[in-house]
This record gives sequence, structure tokens and C-alpha cells, in this order.
Amino acid sequence: MAFQIVLNFLIAFVWVFLKNTWDGPTFVGGYILGIIILFLFRRFFDRRFYMEKVYAIVKLLLIFLRELVKANIDVLKEVLRPKLNIKPCIFALPISVKKDWEITTLANLITLTPGTLVIDISDDNSILYIHAINIEDVNEVIDDIHNTFEKAIMEVSR
Repeated sequence: MAFQIVLNFLIAFVWVFLKNTWDGPTFVGGYILGIIILFLFRRFFDRRFYMEKVYAIVKLLLIFLRELVKANIDVLKEVLRPKLNIKPCIFALPISVKKDWEITTLANLITLTPGTLVIDISDDNSILYIHAINIEDVNEVIDDIHNTFEKAIMEVSR
């Protein structure tokens, strides 16, 4: 991936030299031209096209922002409700991510979302123990985490 990025910058600099215009829009145009060239020749690289990984990272960030807004709204509803009617829960989340940085990223994304907190990780790194402020259905929350955060993290790493 790093080789493709460096090659893309090299194509952008060559474009600036050929156009003999030393400004930002010319460099950006050369960079976009480099993306197109690298996309056309992607089968000659041993790794996947780097813009796919950039897309996966942006997608993960957007998923996190969406879940962050939803969780903030849910916590705000609970706080502003006249009578406190929450069902706190500690549950075990079996995970399929294996690398340490994937597990750390998943745990941080869950902890940064209001109303949830990762308490512990099992010794074999296969289960996260999570405290949630208000849970109606544990299986629904587990499926939601698997289909959002965990799936997006695996798209970035693989």
C-alpha cells in the first residue's frame, strides 16, 4: 500500500513538472490522474488497490459517527426522562477479530460510544465483556456490534 501511495505522489509531481504550473489544483489533478492510472494497472500489484483501504477507513469512521450520534440521543433520552427506568447489563461479546490492534480498535470504538464500556477481555482474546447502561435485548446489541464495528474493522484490515 505504501508503494502505491508513493507512486501516486510521484505521478502527481511528474504531472506538475509536465504542466509547468506550480499550484495546488494542478497537483490535485495529477494526484487524481495517478489514482486513475494506478486503478487501471492494479492487477500488476501484489496487494489490493490502496483506495479500497482508504474507502474502508472512511466507512468505519462514518459508521462510528452514526453510532455515536445514535448513542448520544439514547443516553440523552434516558437522562431527561422524569423517572429513571434503565436496565443496566454486563454481557459477553464473542469477537471474530484476532489481531491485537483490531481488538483494541473494537474495544475503543465500543467504549467511546456513550452508554457502553468494555470492562475486560478474556485471556484468549475471543470475548469482550461490556457494560451497557440500558439494554432491552442482548442478542440484538451483539448482532448490531458484529454488523457495524466488527465488520468494518475486518474490511479495513483484510
